[in-house]
Amino acid sequence: MIRKAVIPAAGLGTRFLPATKSMPKEMLPIIDKPIIQFVV
Repeated sequence: MIRKAVIPAAGLGTRFLPATKSMPKEMLPIIDKPIIQFVV
């Protein structure tokens, strides 16, 4: 069982502009959940 993981969530998110001007790219919604919730 995997107990530790590294989630690469750094950077400016310039490819997602203008959406990333108001929120971090990890919090951008996919359907009804933030992206980071799908990763975790």
